[in-house]
This record gives sequence, structure tokens and C-alpha cells, in this order.
Amino acid sequence: MKKSLQMLSGIGLLLATAITSQAQSTRVSFDNDWQIQLDTANVYDPVKLAGQPWKTVQLPHDWSIEQPFDPYSPSGNGGAALRGGTAMYKKEFTVPASDKGKHLFIDFDGVYMNSTVWINGHELGTRPNGYISFQYELTPYLKFGAKNEIKVLVHNHQPNSRWYSGSGIYRNVWLEKKGNVYVDQYGTYITTPQVSARQATLNVQVKVKNTLNRTVPVEVKTVIFDDEKRVVKILTDQFSLKADQMLERSKETAIAAPKLWNLAFPHLYKAVTEIYLKGRKEDTYTTTFGIRSFHFDREKGFYLNGKSVKIIGVCMHHDLGALGTAVNYRAMERQLQILKDMGINGIRTSHNPPAPEWLELCDKMGFIVMDEAFDMWKWKKNVYDYHLYWDQWHHKDLVDQVLRDRNHPSVFMWSIGNEIPEQGGGDKDTLGRAITRELTAIVDSLDHHPTTSAMNDPRHDNNIAGTGALGLIGVNYHHQGWAKLPEEFPGQKFILTETVSSLQSRGEYLMPSDSIRRWSGFSKEKNGGTPEYTCSAYDNSSAPWGSTHEETLKPLLKYPYLSGMYIWTGFDYLGEPTPYPFPARSSYFGIVDLAGFPKDVYYLYQSLFTDKDVLHIFPHWNWQPGQKIDIWAYYNHADEVELLLNGKSLGTRKKTGDALHVQWDSIAYVPGTLKAISRKNGKVVKVTEVHTAGAAYKLIATADRSRIDADGHDLSFVKIQVVDQKGNLVPDADHLLHFTLNGDGEIAALDNGNETDLTPFSDKEARKAYNGLALAIVKAHTHKSKLTLTVTGEGLQPATVEIDVQ
Repeated sequence: MKKSLQMLSGIGLLLATAITSQAQSTRVSFDNDWQIQLDTANVYDPVKLAGQPWKTVQLPHDWSIEQPFDPYSPSGNGGAALRGGTAMYKKEFTVPASDKGKHLFIDFDGVYMNSTVWINGHELGTRPNGYISFQYELTPYLKFGAKNEIKVLVHNHQPNSRWYSGSGIYRNVWLEKKGNVYVDQYGTYITTPQVSARQATLNVQVKVKNTLNRTVPVEVKTVIFDDEKRVVKILTDQFSLKADQMLERSKETAIAAPKLWNLAFPHLYKAVTEIYLKGRKEDTYTTTFGIRSFHFDREKGFYLNGKSVKIIGVCMHHDLGALGTAVNYRAMERQLQILKDMGINGIRTSHNPPAPEWLELCDKMGFIVMDEAFDMWKWKKNVYDYHLYWDQWHHKDLVDQVLRDRNHPSVFMWSIGNEIPEQGGGDKDTLGRAITRELTAIVDSLDHHPTTSAMNDPRHDNNIAGTGALGLIGVNYHHQGWAKLPEEFPGQKFILTETVSSLQSRGEYLMPSDSIRRWSGFSKEKNGGTPEYTCSAYDNSSAPWGSTHEETLKPLLKYPYLSGMYIWTGFDYLGEPTPYPFPARSSYFGIVDLAGFPKDVYYLYQSLFTDKDVLHIFPHWNWQPGQKIDIWAYYNHADEVELLLNGKSLGTRKKTGDALHVQWDSIAYVPGTLKAISRKNGKVVKVTEVHTAGAAYKLIATADRSRIDADGHDLSFVKIQVVDQKGNLVPDADHLLHFTLNGDGEIAALDNGNETDLTPFSDKEARKAYNGLALAIVKAHTHKSKLTLTVTGEGLQPATVEIDVQ
């Protein structure tokens, strides 16, 4: 029996290899060799634009991140003080004569925003939404065997966003080739209506299009592979398609002993669908999916595969820090790895559809995604925002989003809007109620996942909640009222769509640490804030509508009916630098700073939601003699923490009640060593030390990956530390650092996490350290090479790091 199973498994592997080799890719990258003309003025002047020089660029491309920070930018510092404007992109390409008779499509994953596309002078269409993916067919207008020209006009006239949007063709572009009969765009839908450890029911729907002017016999073959590339099922279907007919067919089957997708082991399956016409392959279409079951319970919260799970998620905007919004797979993967290591298991795509690669990574890494559609409906938040296009485009955009994303196993819920002005309250016949019913009906017609809306006015007469159309009541902030949510919304299920809004600058500390600061809208003329425009990293600052992390976590952990929360935000992001005006140009909300360096509160979450032994004490230990300093500790797996200063005990602290940290107040500073010891049942669990740093002496450079791929996109993130002679981080070091790279690669960007640093991101040679740290992002080219990054600073021993490009 064992030998038979091994033989069957071997046959499956051979079949998988055969199908993979036959299934030639019909979708290829179209990112290379574009040109751009750019005018950063806020009014479109076609004559002026046409007079600009052409510059060669590679996609994905964000032109705004290349600009200097500008206090007069129409985006304001809410948009990171970076200009938008208008650009024309163009590309010449040749289509082989052998492709005549095929159907060719161009797929844009996202263009910000208001793009119009032409092929060989023929206008294909306009899509205003800067976050949506869209497709045009090129076939009727192509010259086969000759050169073709595609042009894309992009308008990003500000203000149209409350955060940094980026500008241009900032997501990937693809060229698709298909036969005369093919799977329609987003034409597969795979669901698992029944799931157990023993067996899963699989329903596979395929939408097939016939472009011929006659009836044809069609064969559809779908091969299901597991994550070891083994064939687990083959489905076949034969039928006739009439001339120009689109038909959706459904097949149901069972998968024995399925590998369930979960947060720790996110097993993925792949369905390869092939379309045959009289034995000739016309199309290949691949769909990745997962097998899992879930439900929300009104009393006990969220369940995944029958097990209770508390969603500890974060909201994420789409920029990648110093790289801007131009999509990069490795940069997104790094963000998610940092969050996963912190104990985060959920992502909210605030406040619009994400890049497809973002969801692919969430699938692979195990995150519970809230896929959000809109930041506004008909009523505007900014002069030039999506409200201008709502009537004509909202239906199409929402349909395309759901169809594109519904097969992702990481997507568990849809948000139809964030803090929508139409939510109002009281009137049962409002516009808000009508739109809510329309949007939820659209989603429900396409997918079975629950809908929610991020409501910052969470009352029963809210015009969104009052329709009864939502599957989940989504609540933004209002942590003081979470205890009464079941009374306000009897019988409903809850998700905390946005929480916290704590304000922190990495490495900055304001005493006393237990004095809560609610900060918003400061200026130099008004009281509050600091002259350096920083916020305290003690977790004692928040926006007035929000709360600190600990204020938020305590009720979340107390009430089981709260399925989970999405924290504002995981990473700092460009724009919206509450509470400060310019020169602040990026947010203070993140648990991780813009460069990817954790703030102290990162370790609070790690102590609560990971299995790692955590003992994190802060702040640093470089102060003025006699200055009174509060010392905090986040810890787990222990009963108590003892703190010693230069060997003398400052006492032992234990968490009591619902406390999530311990602290020692008003400790008089003397130089030396702080030593924390956590113990359980009297045995040492972990020891952590913080030393007074001496004068800055040298630089240390550490690459997160010492080997990267020669694909023109892969990145290594190099952390730079300014340390003293003993290797201690100098906590206030702000030296100007200089960067050089030898080898076939480039420095893609530099950063330091400082929200007020106005050095343009286009400067790739120098950057100040911020509180002892800086970051260099090194990018591979397309040849094997050894890259050597050298970092220097006046009075400091230099650092070098080598990176192999393979």
C-alpha cells in the first residue's frame, strides 16, 4: 500500500511538471523602457507638458517621491509636502507577426490617478480611481510585426488625498496574450463551502469567453496542486459556446485531508485552468487559493478553522517609506515580516484596494486582511478627491476590486468605506443608507465574506449601521464605549476597524511618563508639542480622538465579543504628520518608524502576542546628571522584573490587575548600567542591559540580506548604527553620513525615521543619523555582482558591508 501511494505521488509530480512546462506564460511584465514628460504644476497645461524633455524610467514609478519637500505644495504636509502634477508616459514596443490572431491585453495594477490610455493614437479609456486595477484590449489597434506606441496621461491634482498618494504608474503593468477562447479577466472563483480536517468541498467557477463568430466546442481542464506542487485533483468540463458568448461554468469536488490555511501555516493551493479548442490550447489561467473556514460570533468573536483567534491587526497605507508608493515586492515583504515578528496577524488596507502583490504576501505569510474600498462616497473630504467620480465609477470600481481579490485566502472581510461623511445619524431615508444598501448588495452578489464599514460615529442610528446591511459593525476609536456595544447594537458582531492613534517619535522621551498628552493641530504659536516637533515614545501621547496603546489593549483583551482590532498604524507613513505643521512631513502614528526601525511599544505587542521571551527596558541611559527619569519595562513569561543601577537594586515590580508594563519613577540619573532581570518562580527568564554611551566612535552597517537576486528589483536594507568605542548605540547621534556603492547596483534610497527631515529622498549620497540610526536601501541590477556599501561620517570609523547579487 505504501509503495502504491509513493507511485501515485510520483505520477502526480510528473503530471505537475508536464502541465507547468506546457502552460507557457501568457502574462509578461511590461515595466521596462518607458519614458516620461513631467510638469509638477497643479493645473494641466498640455502645451507646457509637451515642451518638457522625455526621461527614461522603469515601472513601477512614483514621480512625487523624487521631488523636494515643498511648503507650497498644493498637497500640504498632509500629502507629505510633495508635488503631484501631470505626466505623460509612453513606450514603444514590437508585437511579433506570429501573434496575429491572438488577443492582447494590457493590465495596469494601479495608476495614481485619473489616467487616460492610448494605443497607436486610439484612446482606450480613462480610469479616475488611483488604486484600482484595470485592463484594456489592444488587439484591434495593434500593428503586428511592427512598432507600436502606448501613451498614458496621468493627472494628480492636489489636494485629493488626506495622506501621501504618490503619483504615476506606481504599480506593475502586464501584457497578456490569449487565444480566441479564454478565461475572462478575474474569471475564476474558488470557494470551500464545507471544510473539515477530513475533507473539504471545493467549488470551482470558471467564466469562459468565445470571441469567434461561430459556435465552438470547448474543453476546460483545471488541475489543482497543493503547496508541494502535487496534483490533488483534475476537473474537466466540455460544452459548446455560441458566437461571442460568455459563459460561467461550475464544478464541485472534494479534497481529502486538506492542508488548511492558517496563520502559522498558510498552506496555499493552485488551480491551473486550461482552455482547449479542438485539442489546441487557447489559454492558461492560474488561481491561488486556500482552504479554511471561519466565522464571527456575536459573543465570542472570531474563529478560524474552528479555533478562537483574536485579530491583532494594523492599518497600513500604501507607501514604502523612502521608496514612495512604487511597488516593490521585497520592500512590502520586509514590512510584513517586521509586523509578523511583533505578533501582528491582521492587515487593513486603509483606505483603498491594495497592490495585488500585497495580498499575495498576506496569503503566503498568514494575515487576516480587511480589504477596504473607499475613503469617501459622494460627499467630499478634499476638493479633487474621488467624490467627483463617484456617480460614474463606484459600481465598476467596487465590482473590479471584489472580483480581483475574492480568491485570496487572506481576505476575510470587505470594508465599503472609512469614516464616511454620509454616516450621519437619525434620518432613515438618507443618501448614506441608500449607498450602504447598494454597496453591500454589490459585494454580497459577488462574494460570501462579510461586509463592514469603518464608522467613527458608532451609534445604532448611524446611517450606515442603521440599514442592518453590514455583516460586521465596524468601530473606529471610542474605546470608552466598547463595553456597551452589545447594548447599542443588540445581536450584532463587532470588529474594531481602527484604534489607538498614538503619537510617538522613536527614541524621544517626555517626562513624566504617566502624564497623557492628547495632541492635535499644534503650531509654533500654540502651546504644546516640542520645539523639535517630536512626540514621546513612552506611549503617553495620542491624538484627541484616539488613545494610547495600553488604554486600547485593556478593553480589547477584556471583552471576547470584540473580534479584534486594526491599529492606526503599523508603520509610519508619508503625510498626515499629526500633530505638527510643516516641516513635519510624515506620520507619528506607527509602531514602526518610516525606515522600519521599531519604536519601544513594538515590544509591548511582542510580549503579549508572541512566544518569544521579551524583556525590553527603556529609555536610553544618557541624561543630565541628577535628572529624574522614568524607566519602563515590557516583559512576558515572568512573574516580576528587578531593576539594578550600577549593581544596586532599584526594586522589583510586578504587573497587577490589567497593567501591561511596569515602571520605576523619578530615578536620578547617574552614568553606568541599567540591568533588568525577569524571573518566574524565582528562576531567571531573561536579562537586559542598557549602558550609558560614550562619545560616538564608529559606524556599524548590517544588511538584512547579504544575498539578493539580480532581477533589477530586489533590495537589501542596510541598518547603520552610530556607536561608541564599546559598541553601545549613541542615542542622540545625528551625524551627517555619506554613502557610496561599488558594483552593479544602486542606492535606491536613504532614510532615518525622522518625521521632520527635509532631505529629499532623491539624495542618495548623504543622510543624517536620527537618534543613532540610519538606513540605506540597496537595489540590485540585472547582472551577477558583488556590491560594497561604504558609510562614512566625520570623526567616525567607517563601515562597509558586502552584498552578493546572484
